[in-house]
Amino acid sequence: MFKTLRIAFLLFVLAAVGMAAWRAKTNSVAWKYTLIVNVYPINADASPVSEAYVRALTVDEFRPLEKFMLAEAARRERAANASIELRLGPTLTSVPPAPPVAGSVLDVIIWSLQLRWWSFRNAETHGPGAQIKLFVLYFDPNKSSQLDHSTALQKALLGRVNVFATSQMKSQNNVIIAHEFLHTLGATDKYDLQTNQPIFPQGYAHPEQDPLYPQQFAEIMGGRTALTRSSSSIPLSLDHVVIGDQTAREINWVN
Repeated sequence: MFKTLRIAFLLFVLAAVGMAAWRAKTNSVAWKYTLIVNVYPINADASPVSEAYVRALTVDEFRPLEKFMLAEAARRERAANASIELRLGPTLTSVPPAPPVAGSVLDVIIWSLQLRWWSFRNAETHGPGAQIKLFVLYFDPNKSSQLDHSTALQKALLGRVNVFATSQMKSQNNVIIAHEFLHTLGATDKYDLQTNQPIFPQGYAHPEQDPLYPQQFAEIMGGRTALTRSSSSIPLSLDHVVIGDQTAREINWVN
């Protein structure tokens, strides 16, 4: 009898957690109110350079993401109810668990649970109403010339973002942060995972352009600006990026 009650209670808890996650995910793309996004900076390589950069951060560094979302919403006549507000949370001293490399489905599930638990234990709520949490990991560019792929979980509304700790890269950092932020809203990657080249047509900013190349902008989930069929460049800032039609549908901007 006791065992049956315990199993029933656990099933109830799982159902409640699932319902809460579903509601949070649904509300995040309802666009009825300003979407609150907490950014938590982390010195990911324990270097003095990263530490100094993280300590000097202000929320103004991330304002371009707010402006980008408003500008793209206005382009689709959604500006009245598609705003976001970024808030700078406290600097965290713990590093969130990294996703498995070429792991199985079970490995990914275990990692996602670990990330949720880590977030619950380490990320304080920074003001009321926070819906999405982005953990931004900073690395000294003199120690790390190339960073691992960033990741995000839509169901958990969590992002784990790897960027460089230098003011010269802050505009490109915001492109990466915006990409992962949109993942939390349900946007999918639109580039080839083997070549990193944007996929035509959904990964192109203007697939209807004639001549097609070179593209002048990058589609945010395509990640790069297509210069030729097989070559592309990384956008320098969010001023060189747009939200394409498929991404707009995925985040509930287009019916």
